[in-house]
Amino acid sequence: MADEELEALRQQRLAELQAKHGDSSGDPSQQEAKQREAEIRNTILAQVLDQAARARLSNLALVKPDKAKAVENYLIQMARFGQLAGKVSEQGLIEILEKVSQQTEKKTTVKFNRRKVLDSDEEEDY
Repeated sequence: MADEELEALRQQRLAELQAKHGDSSGDPSQQEAKQREAEIRNTILAQVLDQAARARLSNLALVKPDKAKAVENYLIQMARFGQLAGKVSEQGLIEILEKVSQQTEKKTTVKFNRRKVLDSDEEEDY
């Protein structure tokens, strides 16, 4: 990847950290920076994904924006380190989605605690 793209990613990360700490997000220069970072992300993803995979990722972003953001970050990181050979197909994106889902999967358990309710008509021996 080009040094410009790496610097843009660093700037984006810095902006995200500043936004989390409550810096003034109403500043026009920050809005421009966020817009530029979004454009850079989109160009990187356009280079990395083929058309069908890009469409699937945009559909996922509509339904689960957090998961789509995680997949985008994963793809950008893989591209940064040169771990992607060519464009990722839709099937490749599905495999990446499965990996991300397994990593972020929440295990839920339901425990039923049944208690006997005494009815006024029923009498129990103590």
